[in-house]
Amino acid sequence: MKNSIAFSRRSLLALTAGVLLTGCEQNTFVPPPPRVVEVAHPVQKTFTRYLETTGNLAPINTVDLVARVQGFLQSINYKDGAFVKQGASLFTIEPQTYELQLEQARAAEAGGQATLKQAQLDFQRQATLVQKDDVAQSTLDVSTATRDNAQASRRQAELNAKIAEINYGYTNVAAPFDGIVSNHLVSVGELVGVGSPTQLATIVALDPIYVNFNVNEQDVLRIRDVMRRRGMTADDLNQVPVEVGLQTDIGYPHKGKLDYVSPSLNQSTGTLAARGVFSNPDHALLPGFYVRVRVPFDKQDALLVPDVALGSDQAGRYVLVVNNDNLVEQRKVAAGPREGDLRVIESGLSPDDRVITAGLLRAIPGQKVDPQLRKIDVSE
Repeated sequence: MKNSIAFSRRSLLALTAGVLLTGCEQNTFVPPPPRVVEVAHPVQKTFTRYLETTGNLAPINTVDLVARVQGFLQSINYKDGAFVKQGASLFTIEPQTYELQLEQARAAEAGGQATLKQAQLDFQRQATLVQKDDVAQSTLDVSTATRDNAQASRRQAELNAKIAEINYGYTNVAAPFDGIVSNHLVSVGELVGVGSPTQLATIVALDPIYVNFNVNEQDVLRIRDVMRRRGMTADDLNQVPVEVGLQTDIGYPHKGKLDYVSPSLNQSTGTLAARGVFSNPDHALLPGFYVRVRVPFDKQDALLVPDVALGSDQAGRYVLVVNNDNLVEQRKVAAGPREGDLRVIESGLSPDDRVITAGLLRAIPGQKVDPQLRKIDVSE
């Protein structure tokens, strides 16, 4: 009986040990599969390098309209803020007085012409008589002086008539060019032009329009190097395109051309003043607007990766790449400007590198991953 009990205990222990051994074999550690990430080769394409800065719009022409003659303002011939064509009448200043002065001057001119004609005939007559010894030389001298005085008087009357005509023209204040006229600063019936010219309004030309911007010294040197490399001269600058965007614009929808570059840098700011000119038929661009400015200055081949693939730390910018052993590496790069959703990589990458573009949170440097090659979508 005791032997049976002992045998049963030994059997039970053996069975328990077998179960435990079986459980240990089932819990053997199996490493997880490599994490899946998406990789792509950098895009190779010709990239346009831009000078990007800010600027302000300015009118190509702006003039204060003033009263150049004294008188009462008779009429205002435009609506405040209206667009007017060159030569359009804007103000009328009491023209009657100056019209009478013009007629008076023209009458004096006609009288001077008649006096000169009579003096000329008398001179010719006296000259003939002197040749015949019928009158003394002194008589001819008097006649000559009378003729010369008549010529001077006629010339003076002619000039007075021109001055009177100019003053009469000033009674009509006309638009010197196409533009928009501001609100009037004087009222009908008000005396203007007393003592000094009275400002009546301001006219501003909006088409075309300027954009003024500044280029720092470092960019100036870069652009000059590109110009020398491409054989460009100062005259070629007028063909360089300039693009601007307003604060609410996406990108740079307004296209123009470089119009002026200062011959010297401003020593106090270390910048070079430049100006572009833009067609503005719909008056979308207004003087004083703050704009973003972009000027292309060079084209070269470049490598681009999605901007989301870049990270940064205290050492600078980097991307995560997968090496030939499918291990993740952190690669320091020099990042350039952005083009759409892509970022130019100045240095640090080669065309064959596999850059992680998706699954960045699952990629840890030094660990193995399962790279899935994808193609970067390039939007033109």
